[in-house]
Amino acid sequence: MLDGHFKRRLGPRLDHAGQALARRGIGANTVAVTGFLLGLAAALAIVLDAFAWGFVLIGASRICDRLDGAVARATDRTDFGDFLDTVLDFAFYGLIPFAFILADPYENGAAGGLLLLSLYINGASCLAFAAMAERGGLATDAQRVKSVYVTTGLAEATETIAVFLAFCLLPHWFSEIAIGFSLVCFYTALSRVMLARARFRAETEA
Repeated sequence: MLDGHFKRRLGPRLDHAGQALARRGIGANTVAVTGFLLGLAAALAIVLDAFAWGFVLIGASRICDRLDGAVARATDRTDFGDFLDTVLDFAFYGLIPFAFILADPYENGAAGGLLLLSLYINGASCLAFAAMAERGGLATDAQRVKSVYVTTGLAEATETIAVFLAFCLLPHWFSEIAIGFSLVCFYTALSRVMLARARFRAETEA
């Protein structure tokens, strides 16, 4: 829901930073992998109950995730780069809840598992819609430039990152926040199903 807003607000600054990195010979894939490694470090910090470090490292990781697209636009965007960015994004989104489960399996296990399930279903709805849209020749520039059609919804990248940061600020409220966001993810997936039903049925009847 907020991804498009942040793109409009931060896009020019990110593009400027991406151009500066590109001039120094730093590629988009390098930035993407660096962001994921920072995410791994955040997960380790969370497992060790160093939640403040987790907060900082999650923020740094997602800055890299925003910058890799800016670097790609400043150089040559590739299909492999888009693929790598998407895979690492989904890996990150699973990694942080898993880290909280490991940090306290008894308190966080059930809610963390529910959150992982909801993220899995939400991600599947996004990618499945993208596959069907690509078959139909749809395109979008509403979000970051990618090789897939990205639908909007209540639970997008910005909301997910905000929730992960909230986990670090309020680790004792992990279960409550995770259950609440799981419901948002389920709703987002359902809304994509309904959108797909309307969009692709209309194309079939046409």
